[in-house]
Amino acid sequence: MKNFIRNIKNRLRKYSRRISDFNAYIVNKYKLDQLSIFLNRVSIVATIFYSAIIYFIMEMFSRHSFIKTIFFIADSPLVFLYNTFMVFLPFLIVYFFRRRIFVRTLITVFWLLIGTINGVVLLKRVTPFNAQDLKVVSDAVSLINSYFKPLQLIAIIIAIIVVILLLAALFILAPKYKGKMHYIRSVITIILFTGLFLLSTVSAINHRVLSTYFGNLAYSYEDYGLCYCFATSIFNTGISKPNDYNEEKMHEIAEKSDLAKSTNNSDNPNLIFVQLESFFDPLEVNYVKLNKDPIPNFRNLCSKYSTGYFTAPSIGAGTSNTEFEVLTGMSMRYFGPGEYPHKTILKTTQCESLASDMRKLGYSAHAIHNNGGNFYSRADVFKNLGFNSYTSKEFMNVLSTTDTGWAKDDILLKSIDDSLNSTDNTDFVFTITVESHGDYPGEKILENPEIQVTSLEDGSKKNSWEYYCNLLYDVDKFVKNLIDMIEKRNEPSVIVFYGDHIPTMNLKASDIDNRYLYNTEYVIWDNIGLTKTDKNYNAYQLSSAVLDKLDIHNGTLFNYHQNRQGTKNYQQDLELLQYDILYGKQYVYDNNPTIIPSDMIMGIRDTSITSVYLTATNQLIVRGTNFTQNSRVFINGKKYKTTFLSDEKLSVDLKDYELSDLDELVVSQMGSKNRVFKSSNTSYYNQGLNDIYRGNIDDLIKDANNAN
Repeated sequence: MKNFIRNIKNRLRKYSRRISDFNAYIVNKYKLDQLSIFLNRVSIVATIFYSAIIYFIMEMFSRHSFIKTIFFIADSPLVFLYNTFMVFLPFLIVYFFRRRIFVRTLITVFWLLIGTINGVVLLKRVTPFNAQDLKVVSDAVSLINSYFKPLQLIAIIIAIIVVILLLAALFILAPKYKGKMHYIRSVITIILFTGLFLLSTVSAINHRVLSTYFGNLAYSYEDYGLCYCFATSIFNTGISKPNDYNEEKMHEIAEKSDLAKSTNNSDNPNLIFVQLESFFDPLEVNYVKLNKDPIPNFRNLCSKYSTGYFTAPSIGAGTSNTEFEVLTGMSMRYFGPGEYPHKTILKTTQCESLASDMRKLGYSAHAIHNNGGNFYSRADVFKNLGFNSYTSKEFMNVLSTTDTGWAKDDILLKSIDDSLNSTDNTDFVFTITVESHGDYPGEKILENPEIQVTSLEDGSKKNSWEYYCNLLYDVDKFVKNLIDMIEKRNEPSVIVFYGDHIPTMNLKASDIDNRYLYNTEYVIWDNIGLTKTDKNYNAYQLSSAVLDKLDIHNGTLFNYHQNRQGTKNYQQDLELLQYDILYGKQYVYDNNPTIIPSDMIMGIRDTSITSVYLTATNQLIVRGTNFTQNSRVFINGKKYKTTFLSDEKLSVDLKDYELSDLDELVVSQMGSKNRVFKSSNTSYYNQGLNDIYRGNIDDLIKDANNAN
């Protein structure tokens, strides 16, 4: 063993000498010593110019254009210089290391990586890359196949490996700094430049070169630069405490707004909200002409029932933020740029919502989504919002998907029906669709599409619009099928349909007839004779408007919008309310919060095991009810690879394991990250007693002893 270690050390010394000789050869041949001496003398100035080049490349990647980047610098030179300053600051740490070339390269890779990711993200959606995306990275990884082709994924993986190998080679081969290390001087330099940077930040904000409020995240990145906006999204989260926040002020708002009011009709209808993914009228786009209407049913509803523009809080993405505004009555404008409350405050904090307020009126509250239960942390968030149940994709047998892998929306009909049948109460059902989710492929996928684009030449743009419009056509059928199903139930009901945001199609305001990228549409169908009144609403105002039409006045934020919309200090007081409820002392509740704690269950239907048997090849066949593709069989607490055969049959390859009497069998519905959402009752394997036993384990042992 000693000889082996000695040989390894000798080889390392040998390779080290060879690397040193190679470095010396390169340095002498290209006279790098003289260049190094010169650069060290002017290193600060050189690093500033180098930082400007790095930042220019980052913006070029983000804007997908060299020319647009030049125009950006010409129009906003101070913004460019400020962002260059931000890129420059991290390079100051190189003076604490002798491997300065390696450290500089590492920092360069970091900045270029941010620029590259932002450029790629903006190819797939309108919202730029921001710090909040890092909180949903696990969700994004689970959906990566929906956005990238296999060859693209392979290319990305190869690029990452190449960069890592090059960095490793640079760490080994790059020459080290051999001069004297001036640590105290380096510390003083960093302090001076950091102080100058902070002063320039304050000055830039005060002189409105920069802004701390991002009304439109995409436009803000274009106006204020990638580095500043990305950094702001890291440090600016939640709702900042308003200057005039205090108990007296909150009591004044509560009294003036009649927030404690709670009145409603005695005969309330079922209330169903349907948030339609990327649902938008393509005929509003001035360059899109189609051979037929892609949303005839929705358009027909708009002609008969209350409708108008629905202003979403984001463009091309941010589904969870739209549902947040609709469910809570809160506005996203007061949160940090690009923030997802589903991934921050709502993961750990209970919040009054439409679900909890409807439950106070005797409703049962159900959430439904044909996507993963963990996506946007909804399994936790919906519980904190007061829902009784949440049926996610893990509880649906999704047999039909789009060409890009999203579940089709007709699967939701059964889940909505199950929710309405699950209790004797009147029901509030909040449904989120996913079928018309992007990305919309640029290549030709549909051979004979029902909806054809007639105004664009053949190419990726036409293919994308054609694919999207045919998804809409299918979603529009779901809208009709849902209404037909509800009409057959013959129960008083109201259904609110709305699009969560426009699709990711690189649309500009000038492309749309209404000249506004945040507008989709809503319509309120009913079978109780509501009067048609057309009006435009922000997402956070829609629920209060619907409740007002039903003469329901309940819920802090919903009462607020009903009583204060359009009045003086409407927005300022809304910000105070949101801060008080989520981050403050909850003065508006006067020590009596109206939030009802939720023991939310996942899935309406229970999974059960009815029988099991072994095949000659040691395959375990499990029969039961309500199985899905996400059902997994556990034996004695260990998960086994499970094959879904039908909603009543699963198969497990036991390989070398042999079942024994009293082995515990459980079928669980599994979400991502190995999370168990719901499990069947424990059954015990007993070959002589109809294969399983579902009673008490002590009784089973007693029966076995009696048999012996």
